[in-house]
Amino acid sequence: MKRKKHGSADDEAAIDMTPMLDIVFIMLIFFIVTTSFVKEKGLEVNRPKDSNTPPPPTNVKSLAIRVNEDGTIVVNGREVDIRRVEANIQSFLAENAQDSAAVQAHPKAKHGDVTEVINEVKKAGIANVSVLVGK
Repeated sequence: MKRKKHGSADDEAAIDMTPMLDIVFIMLIFFIVTTSFVKEKGLEVNRPKDSNTPPPPTNVKSLAIRVNEDGTIVVNGREVDIRRVEANIQSFLAENAQDSAAVQAHPKAKHGDVTEVINEVKKAGIANVSVLVGK
């Protein structure tokens, strides 16, 4: 009896998928491991909520503080020393009911000076402080 050298047609048509699946899983693991899951650092911004309340009356005086390029501090048009900022704000609050202040900083003003002014404003009792920077 003679044996056939070639197998049946069904044996030749089968393709082994195991090596291809191994390669796909290895690539998947490679991409998962090389992906960076680092959260970028940055400032958290608290945006105000939309409200349908009318704007405050225009006859209310606002507290405006300006920090100039050379470090001089101007509170409502008067030049003051950093040690007198809190006292000036408290005297302003005694005359006007105000719960917010705006600190305008010159772009070349030192950050330390601006931070000191903001701290003095908060010590005076104003919690809402806005920082404005011009061009």
